[in-house]
Amino acid sequence: MRSSVIVFPGSNCDRDIAVALEKMQFKNQMVWHKETKLPKSDLIVIPGGFSYGDYLRSGAIAGKSLIINEVKNAANSGCLILGICNGFQILTETGLLRGTLLRNKNLKFINKDVYVKVTNNNSKFTNKYKKDQILNLNIAHNEGNYFTDQKHLDELKNNNLIAFRYCDEKGSINDFYNPNGSLENIAGIFNSKKNILGMMPHPERMVDEIISNKDGVNLFSSLLN
Repeated sequence: MRSSVIVFPGSNCDRDIAVALEKMQFKNQMVWHKETKLPKSDLIVIPGGFSYGDYLRSGAIAGKSLIINEVKNAANSGCLILGICNGFQILTETGLLRGTLLRNKNLKFINKDVYVKVTNNNSKFTNKYKKDQILNLNIAHNEGNYFTDQKHLDELKNNNLIAFRYCDEKGSINDFYNPNGSLENIAGIFNSKKNILGMMPHPERMVDEIISNKDGVNLFSSLLN
């Protein structure tokens, strides 16, 4: 499977995702943000980090990069798009996903492992997980507080477009285990066609038992399935 990782000035998780993809046998290429053409890709990843130093607001400048038009065209043609952390923020800035990522509720940067529940395993991104499976993934963000209007929130719930939700180790979804104040404990969402996934946790950091765990592996296995 062919993947492309978009690289922006300030990205700091682009190499992490590249290592994870290559470990899972993807044929990966790194694409600089000033490029105007994408290599043929089955999957495009917009990685985490702090594109352009998060000036203005997270993802705002990256959302205007030259390569983004090609990403939009690929997305509209059905290509799989994965946005992780800052990548999720960029997807909302471009309009490929609806909603926005606000400052964390405690107004502080959060870097820790959290539990998330797989809310929807009926997608190309999550089919190797069990429904309601609990994962331990890392988060590292300052603006992870997902917010959208009530109409769109209803669409997300009614159409099963919420991919992951923050929870405790037993799977209970409650405010105490909501690390950033995200609406309905949302940690990741799909677009209506489910070919685009935006998520704040970092699955690429959880692919090696020696340094973390392997809870992120099945996201990549799902894509290969």
